[in-house]
Amino acid sequence: MAEIDDLLAIMARLRDPERGCPWDVAQDFSTVAPYTIEEAYEVADAIQRGDMQDLRDELGDLLLQVVFHARMAEEAGHFAFADVAAAINDKMVRRHPHVFGDAACQADAEAQLANWEELKRQERAAGGDQDTSVLAGITRGLPEWQRAVKLQKRAATLGFDWPGPAPVIAKLHEEIEEVRVEFDAVAAGDESARDRLEDELGDVLFVVANLTRHGKVDFGAALRRANAKFERRFRRMEQLAAGEGVDLSSLSLEAQDAYWNRAKAEEKHRD
Repeated sequence: MAEIDDLLAIMARLRDPERGCPWDVAQDFSTVAPYTIEEAYEVADAIQRGDMQDLRDELGDLLLQVVFHARMAEEAGHFAFADVAAAINDKMVRRHPHVFGDAACQADAEAQLANWEELKRQERAAGGDQDTSVLAGITRGLPEWQRAVKLQKRAATLGFDWPGPAPVIAKLHEEIEEVRVEFDAVAAGDESARDRLEDELGDVLFVVANLTRHGKVDFGAALRRANAKFERRFRRMEQLAAGEGVDLSSLSLEAQDAYWNRAKAEEKHRD
């Protein structure tokens, strides 16, 4: 597409040491990587909000990240954008033998996903990877909540999984009680309890990730929704207080909570 060629040309110009942008020229893979992650989350946010115009723009921003990394790799003699496109084309054909080959299609999406994972395992083995664990290949570069879900899903393929949400909820209550015990220990002056507290809080988060999986809820989407809800209600608190000439920071927690409840009640009334 001509538009892709234009984008590649724009990035090459931006990276030109003599005529380019000083900021773009100064970047490397490690400095651009955080922006790549941020843009991926902004794509997810636009999808969650159902804003198609914003989604178009955010997908463009994410595409720019791919072009940026590919340009830096080309300058270093590693690969170019065309190689990136060729590699993913080959991978899609290779991992969909039921579409592009003679393999039988699996019964449903879940079964097909299991087949995808098996094809990935075979590719790793063919490439000399000696790790035979069912957990092999789960990258450590993922956000930890996402890695937790992937670890749980992989373990579940061998039957190592709760039979349903009820025992997961029971486990969550158990872990929360262990957190309370360590908080009490910290409050009592036991500094060694801080390490145990981190460990127990990690267990709580891991169980929550498991609970979202059993509920077929995306952990990241659920947390984004909670963040959006908090921000929306807190901003409304500020508006209500300002409208009454009140400085929120001067109020007690109880008085602030009254504004929170008003903001919450407004939302429920609109619903």
